[in-house]
Amino acid sequence: MSASVKSYAAVDLGASSGRVMVGRVGPDSLELTEAHRFVNRPVRVPEGLRWDILSLYGGVLDGLKAAGQVDSVGIDSWAVDYGLLDADGALLANPVHYRDSRTEGVAQKVWATVPASELYAATGLQYAPFNTLYQLVADRLTGAQRLLLIPDLLTYWLTGEQGTELTNASTTQLIDPRTRGWSYDIAERVGIDLDLFAPLRQPGDPAGLLRPAVLEETGLRGPVPVTAVGSHDTASAVAAVPASGERFAYICTGTWSLAGLELDAPVLTEESRAANFTNELGLDGTVRYLRNIMGLWLLQECVRAWGDPDLGELLLEAAKVPALRSVVDASDPVFLSPGRMPERIAEACRASGQPVPVSPAEVTRCILDSLALAHRKAVEEAQRLADHPVDVVHVVGGGTRNALLCQLTADACGLPVVAGPTEAAALGNVLVQARAHGLVRDLAGGRELLTRTQPITRYEPQGDTARWRAAQARLAGA
Repeated sequence: MSASVKSYAAVDLGASSGRVMVGRVGPDSLELTEAHRFVNRPVRVPEGLRWDILSLYGGVLDGLKAAGQVDSVGIDSWAVDYGLLDADGALLANPVHYRDSRTEGVAQKVWATVPASELYAATGLQYAPFNTLYQLVADRLTGAQRLLLIPDLLTYWLTGEQGTELTNASTTQLIDPRTRGWSYDIAERVGIDLDLFAPLRQPGDPAGLLRPAVLEETGLRGPVPVTAVGSHDTASAVAAVPASGERFAYICTGTWSLAGLELDAPVLTEESRAANFTNELGLDGTVRYLRNIMGLWLLQECVRAWGDPDLGELLLEAAKVPALRSVVDASDPVFLSPGRMPERIAEACRASGQPVPVSPAEVTRCILDSLALAHRKAVEEAQRLADHPVDVVHVVGGGTRNALLCQLTADACGLPVVAGPTEAAALGNVLVQARAHGLVRDLAGGRELLTRTQPITRYEPQGDTARWRAAQARLAGA
């Protein structure tokens, strides 16, 4: 390998699987390979739904061993969840899963102290029942001396050093997106001690060196630094959007769809709150202004219920089903919990007076049409609320493999869709590490490198958007 090419291990943890990818970066090259992939299988115990964090950490160690010698390691994962440590730094219990039921009704109790409008004006975060703030209010913090978000917890186990990476911290509903620091007023009013959190880190900051025991287990030669990346996987994914200029929207697709804009400042209006847009922090002072949409979780749950049929064949059959026959609100909390997803989709269609999808192909088409419609609505409303017009929609993440969803999104939005890269979160993770070590000059330079080196597919809109407007009106009950 050329001396000018460096290798970076990107630990990328999703809600259903984890992977360790190796990115090799040179002045004009960027190659990503998978070293190890492992299952992320939450466990339901008598007290609720929990993450199997020890299994995840074991997967990380196995992945680093498979990766071979690297110049740095970075970790990103889903947001909001955390581990609690005692005074000796030991984990008190397995982290609670964000789909656990313990936060039901908690938001309403918080709003009695801090009205929802005030909370949004101070933190810019959309309402979601599992936001870290609500989890903390619901939690028993007995014996807890430190709180580490999931990527920070794994980084601590690798290095022995504690920190709180900013892009992920911004999803706790305890950060002021204007100052990019803690919102002490909000924390005090809801009774949360911010001393629980380790000091804030920025993407690109050093996060320690792999401990000797980790080097021994993985076979790596030290010193191997760990670099703070955009540790919220969406922050890393947005960093890997191969866009030029500012007139673009993005949709990070996977278990969730995160659809929105990259802005220089948050949008904290009451209208933005009512539309349930969030202001999360990104690289270089940017704001990820976006809406959470249930995403391919709907299809994943259906496929599981159907006994895991061949997805490719299922999508081919779904493409033959008439478009927009039935649609559901892909952001409806009724679809949040696992189980009985085909039946719940059928019930939603029946309740709204639409034809009820019966076959797997019909249910799949309903899901994909509904996701494209939700993408359209989010992109349309984000432009209006932020006064930020766009010319193109970039789709990144696992959903880029779903050509039907990409085409439907282009049709629904009436805009070209540029799909790729698929492993956006891992690539964004790698680019932040490469930048911290001088191989990439800035965010724009990283995106330019992605455009030159990664496979990208363009989908042009087809047909009239009038039928999508009609479906949107039908769903809204107009």
